[in-house]
Amino acid sequence: MEKKTIWDLHRVDVEHFRRQSKMRLTVVLDNVRSLNNIGAIFRTCDAFAVERIMMCGISACPPSPEIHKTALGAEESVEWSYYPTTAECIDALQRDGYTLCCLEQVKGSIELQDFNPQPGRRYALVLGHEVNGVDQQVVNQCDVCLEIPQVGTKHSLNVSVSGGIAIWHFFTRIAPDVQA
Repeated sequence: MEKKTIWDLHRVDVEHFRRQSKMRLTVVLDNVRSLNNIGAIFRTCDAFAVERIMMCGISACPPSPEIHKTALGAEESVEWSYYPTTAECIDALQRDGYTLCCLEQVKGSIELQDFNPQPGRRYALVLGHEVNGVDQQVVNQCDVCLEIPQVGTKHSLNVSVSGGIAIWHFFTRIAPDVQA
């Protein structure tokens, strides 16, 4: 097998990406502190045509050399906005009819593989702080809590890794119809 070249991948440019259909998924960052994690989440959102990212609280925003280091330019292609508090962001998404999905380990959570997002609905995926997770007030505002089952010795995954797994899960079920 021969590795593909960059030309074999047939990637679109930023302007084409902005115009193409997006997955009906918004990612909300609840006080994510690491700029590397934020950049990695931007890159994942670009890869799977997420409609936008909403940074909240202490989550840093572009432009930032540290975000760019891992986003590799995805901060230019993925739409984003900032809210001073995650609660304000959640309120706005609820008013717009989003189903709010918190990725957090809580009593009564649904294992990610058992959650089936429905085409046509709008979803928001809330990802939390690297140490404290999603704030309990935000958990209380969400419609559903999703959990990634784990069997190792650690109790959690890095936020950019868990976000990537969850975004992929949504993509496999509600991917946008994109013409390359």
